[in-house]
Amino acid sequence: MLARAFPILVTVAIACFGAAPFLIGAAPYESTMGLVQKIFYFHAPSGMTMFAGACVAGCASAAYLFTGKASADRIAAAAVELTVLFGAIVLMTGPLWGRKAWGVWWQWDARLTSSLLLWMMFVACLLVRKYGGPGSAKLAAAVALFGMANVPFVYISVNVWRTVHPKTTVVPSLGAGMRGPFWFCAATFLLLFLVLLAVRVRLAEQQSELETLSLELADRPAT
Repeated sequence: MLARAFPILVTVAIACFGAAPFLIGAAPYESTMGLVQKIFYFHAPSGMTMFAGACVAGCASAAYLFTGKASADRIAAAAVELTVLFGAIVLMTGPLWGRKAWGVWWQWDARLTSSLLLWMMFVACLLVRKYGGPGSAKLAAAVALFGMANVPFVYISVNVWRTVHPKTTVVPSLGAGMRGPFWFCAATFLLLFLVLLAVRVRLAEQQSELETLSLELADRPAT
């Protein structure tokens, strides 16, 4: 079913990303920041997608640790990679917005610092998988679980500590002209995440099948 639906999902994702700039352009300007505020339509959805990726990675890692199923490990590994990808988008678009809004590229406040640390945890997952040696998959799964546990703290950090970053009440309080484009962009980023996750998991399955076939061929006696 997924194989048949995949071309449709890809087409919809491409169409959504093509339509997003027009919706963002038509959205009203924010009264104090003007044009630069439109980075928000990419920055916040990519942050939401990073959180979603971290949760998928953590849940799949927990499934792998409890069941040992290779399919769960493949989903976890794919989600970790995508969490790093969308986290990088967050960490690049944030300073671009902050430079205009705050006058500086970076502030070591609660939200920015905790987001960076969360991203670094999932980078660590990739490094452990690559260079950890025997047992690295389980160690990486534990790191991913720890990363997922930190998602709520990163989210509420702006409400608990003093920070230059806007609070979580920004999205619910968006005006009517901004609300539609924002949720459209959020859905588009999440759709892209699902498409890339499916592609990466399928690639991992094919790599596993190829490795199994190679081992079978190597074990055959020479004729």
